[in-house]
Amino acid sequence: MSMSSHIEWTEASWNPITGCSKFSPGCAHCYAEKMARRLQGMGRPKYRNGFSVTCHPEELEVPIGWKRPRMVFVCSMADLFHPEVPFEFIQSIFKTMGRAPRHTFQVLTKRAERLAELAPRLTWTPNIWAGVTIEADAYAGRAEALKSTPAAVKFVSLEPLLGPLPSLKYAGLDWVIVGGESGPGARPMAAPWVTDIRDKTKAEGIPFFFKQWGGQNKKLAGRELEGRTWDEYPRVRK
Repeated sequence: MSMSSHIEWTEASWNPITGCSKFSPGCAHCYAEKMARRLQGMGRPKYRNGFSVTCHPEELEVPIGWKRPRMVFVCSMADLFHPEVPFEFIQSIFKTMGRAPRHTFQVLTKRAERLAELAPRLTWTPNIWAGVTIEADAYAGRAEALKSTPAAVKFVSLEPLLGPLPSLKYAGLDWVIVGGESGPGARPMAAPWVTDIRDKTKAEGIPFFFKQWGGQNKKLAGRELEGRTWDEYPRVRK
């Protein structure tokens, strides 16, 4: 079943895995956990285990049936490289992505070390992008683990951005996404953190995507940065 996405930088989501566990400060107000609990309460069979890590083999073939090419966020309700996900299941997901070259698959993880460890054993086709989430400077090293992978496009999602990122090294990255936290209890994001990142990506010639300011009412806060929206994407290398 195709599922369109309201996430600004993608078009659809594909969840052959659901569930995760908190890993670093960015996980504190996890939207996926709240959604999974809600769907469990609604009696949705796929979420019978709530937010416990669960593999769904019946979902593996789903993107093969999508005829129209689209950008697909892989495991928006999970982390593909969570330690409870068997390597063999990760392999199966990569095989599906390789069989659907018309789609662009965006794999995003906080478990950068496991990504780097398993990357040499996986088959990376040009339509598979790899990204890591970095929410604070203490985790800037995730980008270095990402750069060790053979992914055709390597990107970082700096969301929810919880502070400045002076240690992040931009060289070797293909795309930078920035966004503030939204919803109840959202932690604020300061404009100088964002403009500093934007300026450094421009200096390196890296596409910059500003997702949102966030806050209690993200629609009210909007997506404009210094009078314009930033919806840049990387060039796809053939």
